[in-house]
Amino acid sequence: MLMLLGCSDEASLSAQKKAQQARDKHTIRFVTINSPNTYFINELDEKAGLEYDLAKRFVESLGPEYVLEVIVVDSFSKIIPALLSNRADIAAADITVTVERRNIVDFSEPFHDVQQHVVYNRDHNPKPKKLDVLDGHIIAVPAGTSFAERMRKLGKQQSGLVWDEIENTSSEQLLEALANGEIEYTVADSHLLAVMQYYYPSINSAFTLGEPEKIAWAMARGKNPELLKKINAFFKQVKQDGTLRNLVDRYHGNTKRLKTIDVKTFLARMQTLLPKYTRLFKEAQDITDVDWRLIAAISYQESHWDTYSTSPTNVRGLMMLTEQTSDMMNVQDRLDPKQSIPAGAKFFLWMKDRFPERIPEPDRTYFALAAYNNGVGHIEDARVLAQKLGLNPDSWADVKTTLLKLNDPQYYTKAKYGYCSCGGPIIYTESIRSYYQILLKHLPSHSPDLEPFKIAGN
Repeated sequence: MLMLLGCSDEASLSAQKKAQQARDKHTIRFVTINSPNTYFINELDEKAGLEYDLAKRFVESLGPEYVLEVIVVDSFSKIIPALLSNRADIAAADITVTVERRNIVDFSEPFHDVQQHVVYNRDHNPKPKKLDVLDGHIIAVPAGTSFAERMRKLGKQQSGLVWDEIENTSSEQLLEALANGEIEYTVADSHLLAVMQYYYPSINSAFTLGEPEKIAWAMARGKNPELLKKINAFFKQVKQDGTLRNLVDRYHGNTKRLKTIDVKTFLARMQTLLPKYTRLFKEAQDITDVDWRLIAAISYQESHWDTYSTSPTNVRGLMMLTEQTSDMMNVQDRLDPKQSIPAGAKFFLWMKDRFPERIPEPDRTYFALAAYNNGVGHIEDARVLAQKLGLNPDSWADVKTTLLKLNDPQYYTKAKYGYCSCGGPIIYTESIRSYYQILLKHLPSHSPDLEPFKIAGN
């Protein structure tokens, strides 16, 4: 006998099935903090951060029956207690491996190296050259961190050393406070300092503290050795297949490109020159759907927002267009910003279309930027070479290494477009990444519906 189910019965069965599937899921709980290195919400209102991206990929590697839960605490001092109280299974929060912590947590295989720096404000204080110069001065550090551990150890050796272990704060917040003149000194890891110097060029490293250290994930000691084995196998795999290298490049690949004077000059011109052209950059976005801040970053790298800029090779204007590009984009006057800016944005988009759609963002955008500077041909040669060398031709981090090989006759004699001094397009691309990152920090998007390239995670 055929039984027909009504809509309500079908909906009930569907709901029951979903409920059962939910019960069959295994949740892996990660505890972390908000910071540029760990976890944040990016321009697309998506979760991002190096630690988050790794956590997401790890849980996906366990299979479809596993789901990720992220627990965000408001200070680093609450990270390990969350493990010990069973609120979380894994801590992924820029955790430095230390002897003291090994007594209470199990660490995974490390995946990143960092160096502690004493940081000062160059606009307020002269650069101290060693720690004993700071006797009597307060060094502010977040409570519960390896920085606090370091200060306690150094305090036993240097009686005049003064530090303040501040609760409910982060390294990022203390670096901001240092930039604002609210504290005298702090200690920060190298990778966070490199990011924060783009926003606050007055902060700078005075000197390093100790030897480089390792970053790893942590678990309550002895709690789940099987899960720890899976974590270590995961890190071994992502190191071998290039995933880790690509993610580190995504978040930190450009952070050493600009010098302090470059950042200060850019911030100054962002206030004085950029407002003259903001409307035109936004109109170019309306035409191309390319984030106006990225177009502005390209323009700054090309001309420093000087509409009369002209190179010895006769590329001209805000977007430094060649005569050939101008003809292709129907530009009559390259020195006219109303013509140059939309033409440059369309040319960038045209370059981007030269690369396969399968290339993920932000890598496809990085390839397009390099091609804007040096043409598609040499970039394609580097992608072909990457594949021959067993690297990922769709990864900017890998193709950067092969671009540099195109000045070696061992490689360029076999390349379709021959010799290339390809350090230039790398510097060009990484500089634009840096300028764009600063603009994202300081200036709002033009349209809430826009999907700019994902500079910080997928």
